[in-house]
Amino acid sequence: MKNNSKASLILNCIFWGVIAAFLIIALVLFNSKHTLREYIVTWLGFGLINIAIFYINYLVLIPELIKKKKLYWWYVVCFILLLLASCTIKTFIAALNPEETLRYTEEGKVKYMELTWFFVNRVFIGGFFLVSSCIIKFAVDWFSNERVQRSLESEKKDMELQFLKSQLNPHFLFNSLNNIYSLAYQKSDKTADAILKLSEIMRYMIYESNDSWVSLDKEVEYVESYVELQKLRFKDGAAVEISINGVIDGQKIVPLILISFVENAFKHGVANDAEDPIKINIIANQKILHFSVTNKKNTTNKDAIGGVGLNNVERRLQLLYPDRYKLNIVNSATHYTTELMLDL
Repeated sequence: MKNNSKASLILNCIFWGVIAAFLIIALVLFNSKHTLREYIVTWLGFGLINIAIFYINYLVLIPELIKKKKLYWWYVVCFILLLLASCTIKTFIAALNPEETLRYTEEGKVKYMELTWFFVNRVFIGGFFLVSSCIIKFAVDWFSNERVQRSLESEKKDMELQFLKSQLNPHFLFNSLNNIYSLAYQKSDKTADAILKLSEIMRYMIYESNDSWVSLDKEVEYVESYVELQKLRFKDGAAVEISINGVIDGQKIVPLILISFVENAFKHGVANDAEDPIKINIIANQKILHFSVTNKKNTTNKDAIGGVGLNNVERRLQLLYPDRYKLNIVNSATHYTTELMLDL
């Protein structure tokens, strides 16, 4: 509301400033000399009438008849009546003050404008102020509606992102706890290390990932910690190759955007084949991040590849990196590869 009032004030000030400047320039260029009575009648009197019809239309007719009640025909009638009433009042004033309003000089002779022509002239002037008030009012309302629409879209986007993120964390936690349960069930000595590693990961997810953006090195560390946690599931460790090329130095990324691809590889892939390991490749520079994950497919796993995780992350990419990402998924007979390119 405050922004709407501010925009209205600015546009009104600009309009009346232009009118005032035009009148001053006209006085200077034509070297006009007027009596005090002429200034009072034509400038003050007619000026106040123009201001009055401008704001009657701006503050009463448009808000009440168009915006509130949608009475468009009534608005047209009131618009015409207001214009005619203002011109009639001006003509009546002119008839009482012909020397100040109707007199003009042509070829050295003093003449007087007919009241009919004066009335017609006032119609055009009054129409200018009424149409100007419409333009300014609708411009202010349009900008206000655009601002409200952007605000609503932003709020909707934030709510959807929060919902997606709330899905992501329990999804990750559910899978990790299943893994730790498996270790505990086997009475593995790795159980304590797995719980400690999970606590470190959860600390990142709960605290550091609350920011809209995190440093890329933190996100990569998080992926590495997740891989270490997964390795504890296997007796001889998981077969994972992580390759990092380029420079990771101060770039920013949306938190928790990479983990779903890695999680998907462990959930649906073969992670203990030393001859065909899960391959995580990261190539980064100051402007581009190329992130890919390739895993051998687990033919005994009947779950749909992707699931909540990849659908979730793709929706977040659409919201947070519109036209700034490319996601390529290759689902061959033996391997599953996801490739993500981000404009950082």
